[in-house]
Amino acid sequence: MAHTISTTTIRSLPLIHQGKVRDIYAVGDDHLLLIATDRLSAFDVVFPDPLPGKGILLTKIAAFWFEQMHDLVPNHLSHDLTLEDILSDADELDQARDRSMIVKRLDGFPIEAIVRGYLIGSGWKDYQSTGALCGIDLPDNLQLAQQFAEPLYTPATKADVGDHDENISFTETANLIGADHATEVREISQAIYQRAAEFARSRGLILADTKFEFGLDSDGTVTLMDEILTPDSSRYWDAASWQPGHNPQSYDKQFVRDYLETLDWNKTAPGPALPQDILDRTLQRYQQALDILTA
Repeated sequence: MAHTISTTTIRSLPLIHQGKVRDIYAVGDDHLLLIATDRLSAFDVVFPDPLPGKGILLTKIAAFWFEQMHDLVPNHLSHDLTLEDILSDADELDQARDRSMIVKRLDGFPIEAIVRGYLIGSGWKDYQSTGALCGIDLPDNLQLAQQFAEPLYTPATKADVGDHDENISFTETANLIGADHATEVREISQAIYQRAAEFARSRGLILADTKFEFGLDSDGTVTLMDEILTPDSSRYWDAASWQPGHNPQSYDKQFVRDYLETLDWNKTAPGPALPQDILDRTLQRYQQALDILTA
């Protein structure tokens, strides 16, 4: 079993940000070291119990998908440096190995680009109360987990740790990052989702929804950043057992969310301790997603 990394201590590099899952260090002026820890978050809250090896699984899945999508959009991965080039301390190398990416610094957009192919999660709650999803009117009498006629693009603001993301309109996105960039991000996100959904379906999985992050590189090119199509940022379902009207069998963080919905908890920090069985079964689902996708 991989040893657990809840928080990294890379003293040889400046820590510039600690996200819900990733610790981000500066590597000179042009690069960053992103280390995926084993922290577990849901509803924008980080929980006290980590998932041992989760960061390694996330890194492997993200690397797989970056390779699959490199012809659609540039990504932030840098191939100019190795871990050994930037870290000389054995303990620091051990913390970063297999769970890190060396990436180019980007001017990140303050939005999350979300593509939804099915009616689930917060979208289902929104539909039940308003008949719409993020302000997009939907037909009457849709069922839980029903597939949309066409995938929906529903951007959101990026929340700080402990805060909640907020859905915004495309017009608000254009106001934040400019109309041209907003349109490009939407088109790229839809293209990535379409390709990933078709690939996942060929492996017996449904990609229900996912979210992406983008920024501009030094040349002003829209570039894919952060993670991509991991069980942290996406919903994967078993295609064989999927049926509208029922909560699908998932290979992602939804298993934790479903458990949390049974608790008397207001979805604000601090998060409750999670039973070992829930942790074990969640990690098992992440491993299954990796195995199925990359087999």
